[in-house]
Amino acid sequence: MELDAISLILLALAIPASFIVSAAAGLGGSLILVPAMMMAIGTKEGIAVAALLLACNNVAKVAVYRKTLPLRASGTVIIAVMLGTALGATLMLKLPELWIRYAVALVIVVTLVWEFSPYHRAKKAWGVGLAFCSGATSGISGTSGPLKGVALRSLQLERFYFVGAASLVSLVGDTTKAVVFSQSGLLQTEHLVLAGILVPVMAGCTLLGRTINRKLGERWYSVLFWTVMGGYILRLVT
Repeated sequence: MELDAISLILLALAIPASFIVSAAAGLGGSLILVPAMMMAIGTKEGIAVAALLLACNNVAKVAVYRKTLPLRASGTVIIAVMLGTALGATLMLKLPELWIRYAVALVIVVTLVWEFSPYHRAKKAWGVGLAFCSGATSGISGTSGPLKGVALRSLQLERFYFVGAASLVSLVGDTTKAVVFSQSGLLQTEHLVLAGILVPVMAGCTLLGRTINRKLGERWYSVLFWTVMGGYILRLVT
């Protein structure tokens, strides 16, 4: 995994940022990390490594939010995400890389539109179906976009329990992807070593993200977040 100077700088910024956003909001880290990894090391390998790092980071999130993990309430969503992710990740291995790049860009655009629409917090009775679709989308493109958030909002959980549920669902989804990609040979020993090296970063960023969750609303960092996303979209489609 050889990286040039620009790629190193990009990842040095994107990796901790993705961990912080993920810990603060419960989800969203893949929207930063997946495009960054794709640009740095390639489309399919980038998605695979991002899944591995996010899976490890979600272990830290589950540990931090261990007192607010709604296991019973989110059980069906977790199972649906796992099944959808396994299907999507298997399809990703067979799709042309150009299709995957455009899928990632499309998911980011849809997420942006959904996030700032007046309906993005609407209650949904069809959360399990959305959860399956979010898993499939995540498996193919590396990120689920707004579908996971809508599925989780259908559970009508208090904020910290929402983040706990999102952490559980993300852990299952990213772990499923990592297993599928590992079996296909996309993940190598060097990637596992990288994940091990980043454990202290994951711990620190997760604690910082929890602090942000307690003291600030998600909108405080949304402008910067979506500015970065806009740059990623332009880079991915050119």
